[in-house]
Amino acid sequence: VTTFSSQRVATRSGSPTMADQKQFSYLPKILNGGLAGVIGVTCVFPIDLVKTRLQNQRIIDGKAQYKGIGDCARQTWAAGGGSSFAKFRSLYAGSSVNILLITPEKAIKLVANDFFRHQLSKPGEKKLSTLRGMAAGGLAGLCQIVITTPMELLKIQMQDAGRTAVAGQPKLTATQLTANIIKQYGFAGLYKGLSSTLARDVTFSVLYFPLFAYLDGLGPRKADGSGDAVFWVSFVSGLVSGATACFAVTPLDVIKTRMQTINLGANDIRYKNPVDAFMKIVAQEGPRALFKGAACRMMVVAPLFGIAQTVYFIGVAEYFLGVKKSSHH
Repeated sequence: VTTFSSQRVATRSGSPTMADQKQFSYLPKILNGGLAGVIGVTCVFPIDLVKTRLQNQRIIDGKAQYKGIGDCARQTWAAGGGSSFAKFRSLYAGSSVNILLITPEKAIKLVANDFFRHQLSKPGEKKLSTLRGMAAGGLAGLCQIVITTPMELLKIQMQDAGRTAVAGQPKLTATQLTANIIKQYGFAGLYKGLSSTLARDVTFSVLYFPLFAYLDGLGPRKADGSGDAVFWVSFVSGLVSGATACFAVTPLDVIKTRMQTINLGANDIRYKNPVDAFMKIVAQEGPRALFKGAACRMMVVAPLFGIAQTVYFIGVAEYFLGVKKSSHH
């Protein structure tokens, strides 16, 4: 296991400092991040699918395709096929791409945040400042877009296929879709919507990670002397931080979803760039359209990060690898 830094030492008062911190182990953190992502995505994916379709729907002659979250879920279920299994599978359209790529994406996001917080800490400091915590979160968000952009692009096409499907047209698999995009647009086509993804993910991480660290630091600590919060504190902190940051960046997510939709419906609009998308959405659909799917996103992101942070902080990988768990700060 690759590590850096020396062992953590205690001050005269007996409390640990951030100087000479515990070993920072890469492998367990990467495995924990990947496991956290897979479990979280599997639990909340159907809500994420509903969110994508709500964000992409247009108002035609004063009527929306979906009346709300429940109606969208009902229509998706009804259009899924004859058997209950087929209907259930329709709620997981595009999940294979997400579950496959969420492992490196979550690993990068969570591990990079820990890494940058570690690097930005100062000798003798017990707690990272808010400003440096935001910087660490922003850098983590910047790192993850290498995986996030193509993952979100493919996921959105597969999730939105049911809304724009033409009768008799076969559904493409993730592999076929990837091949078609590369053939038509080149490898760069997988990074369509990069700027809007960058804006959303960096802003989210700048808000999320410092807020999580603050809330997680308020709760009771474990009795094992690690300095970590008890598991339910990490879960609740992930829920609250995820919901808060998620709501704040919803307009950026709406723009990103629109920018990354390739197969447009009959009444859909193609946008030149994020600014053009923002202006047209506000002009044609009103400011409220920028918050389409906000409740759905919060229902996805809050439990996703609550579950992910809990799995990550529990240290499942350390247990199986027989490695001593390093503390979080």
